[in-house]
Amino acid sequence: MHDVPRLELPQGEMPADSAYQIVHDELMLDGNARLNLATFVTTWMEPAARALMAECQDKNMIDKDEYPQTAELERRCVSMLARLWGTTADGPAVGCSTTGSSEAAMLGGMALKRRWAQRRRAQGLPEDRPNLVMGANVQVCWEKFCRYWDVEPRLVPVGAGSTCLTAEGAVEHCDERTIGVVAILGSTFDGAYEPVAEIAAALDALQDARGLDVPVHVDAASGGFVAPFVDPDLEWDFRVARVASINASGHKYGLVYPGVGWAIWRDSSVLPEDLIFHVDYLGGDMPTFALNFSRPGAQVVAQYFTLLRLGFDGYRRVQQACRDTARWLAAQIAEIGPFELISDGGALPVFAFRLHDGVDGYTVFDVSEMLRVKGWLVPAYHMPPALQDLAVLRVVVRNGFSHDLASMLLDDLRWAVERLQRGPGATGDMQGRRAFHH
Repeated sequence: MHDVPRLELPQGEMPADSAYQIVHDELMLDGNARLNLATFVTTWMEPAARALMAECQDKNMIDKDEYPQTAELERRCVSMLARLWGTTADGPAVGCSTTGSSEAAMLGGMALKRRWAQRRRAQGLPEDRPNLVMGANVQVCWEKFCRYWDVEPRLVPVGAGSTCLTAEGAVEHCDERTIGVVAILGSTFDGAYEPVAEIAAALDALQDARGLDVPVHVDAASGGFVAPFVDPDLEWDFRVARVASINASGHKYGLVYPGVGWAIWRDSSVLPEDLIFHVDYLGGDMPTFALNFSRPGAQVVAQYFTLLRLGFDGYRRVQQACRDTARWLAAQIAEIGPFELISDGGALPVFAFRLHDGVDGYTVFDVSEMLRVKGWLVPAYHMPPALQDLAVLRVVVRNGFSHDLASMLLDDLRWAVERLQRGPGATGDMQGRRAFHH
């Protein structure tokens, strides 16, 4: 018997099936992705989609002249999404695929900063100390952008009255060095939509009063593939004139395995030309704008497949089913004695809930730990600054999380509460543990 090297390269070879079994067995220690209610990332796709992805794993997206049809499918996805999000621009849609929403957000932020610097330069004004206004509830990728690109993050506090950025808060933090305002369509903390149209209207008034022209970037990482289908009358996208760019994750509610994201601009006027690289392929011009270089074409192909396969009606059916399940489950949890809802799944199919103030002897972190006994991964965390004393549990309902699974979670949550209410010594009862879990 020999130990398997873990921290250094083994001296010799081993059979492929042996190496497979070693890695396969270790990965059994991971959580079950389908029961991971922490992640927004897609955990189920149809067999036909998986087959297409396997066929494209060896295609490098960046080689657009070698794989022109994959590049064409990317172009079609950009066009579909630009039109879905309300662009009326003449000519080709302006955007690109990315490895996810974080990269897409970086690209959106880069364009905001470059446009601001160009305007300042044209006016003979200094280009130092740019800032970006956003709620304190933003995803960490925006704080990374600010640190990496030397932009001051102006984090607008949230509070008990609103867990999201408000129009008033956004305007109060803007000045002549503000490159833009980030509005989130679907907060990762509680699933809420920020009021994009209200924020834009307040910025319109700010421009009238002080001459400050501040664009809006919408971080629609999740909501970009939800709102168009189940909230069609909600104006958050390019129908709002001040919205310059949008990012979204194809691998979240876009219903594709990780990692694919999308960055879309209103038109070519809001994406500085000097950020774009031009590649000659098949005698034509292919503009590219990305931070990453080599990556497989599989996820882009899978996105095109899913858009083609589901169409508008299919996406509406899937997202409405997710929302219906989220709202039903949230309402049921609210009826379990110790819990109080923070959100109800009425925006994103995501909701957060807390323990009532009178509950003593255990915390939401204990509830989360107990649910792991049954295989569920339900995150517990503190809310953003100014609400950091509030600890919540959050459930993300995704495609594939059925009403039956929701009922099982509800039963296991009741079980967890019962064991915790009994106090120390009672939580060792593991009877009924679903090791195989569904």
